[in-house]
Amino acid sequence: MFEEIIKITGREKGTTSIVLVGVHGDEKCGLEALEKILPTLEIERGVVLFGYGNPRAVEANKRYVGANLNRMFNRNEQFSEKEKESYEYSRAQFLKTYLNKAEALLDIHASRTSTSKPFVICEANATGIIKYLPVERIASGFDQIEPGGTDYYMNSIGKIGICIECGFLGNPQSEQIAEKSIFAFLKARDHIANDLMPQKQSYIRMYDLYKTKTNKFILTKSFDDFEEMSKGQVIGVDGTQEIRAEKAAVILFARNREKVGEEAFLFGEKKNSLA
Repeated sequence: MFEEIIKITGREKGTTSIVLVGVHGDEKCGLEALEKILPTLEIERGVVLFGYGNPRAVEANKRYVGANLNRMFNRNEQFSEKEKESYEYSRAQFLKTYLNKAEALLDIHASRTSTSKPFVICEANATGIIKYLPVERIASGFDQIEPGGTDYYMNSIGKIGICIECGFLGNPQSEQIAEKSIFAFLKARDHIANDLMPQKQSYIRMYDLYKTKTNKFILTKSFDDFEEMSKGQVIGVDGTQEIRAEKAAVILFARNREKVGEEAFLFGEKKNSLA
């Protein structure tokens, strides 16, 4: 069941959209939302594709089994031979055939930060859709500093890629956010009647991704997603070197790491708009 793409066609012609869940197999909110939605969902216009991103990781209840699927949508020359041999690499090639059929994507995720609140990752081309999603914060800039996700791929081929982080993966409310987001996406895409009002939202532009230089990176403390950092504040220690914020910023996805070259955290800054 998880391997195949589900297609629902409306009574009238319209746009084609795709919704992905389980790109990271232990982020269950999207899967639970789909299980609730799909049995009775009716589409009025266009075509909607629904897919389980990483079925093997879902079954194993792991983030991934061989490689991070949400980095497998980068340019082919970016991958090692080992990565190309992974299940996730082949799965990405399969999913691309369906992403290519759609004009817009909603990819459902959840954060590992226990205090995380829902937010959207997208670029300015998604403005007409994301204003209806049930989130207060919009983060952009990922395509430049952290490429390789499903949303990156859609943007790279001139389409619209949207990723929603539905809060902490262990919070039952994340399923509710996922469900509301799927319906809001379908309404914004005119697959079903849109009775929603635009949300008041704030904007963050991510500008830097720190990757570890040693096999031991330790944070000075647990950081909330989008916690404000002051200039010179110590974020963590990479081997023996203190890593500091070069200017006032907000931090996102800060994690302890145990390998060289791993993504440890991102820096961003507040903006007045998504543009």
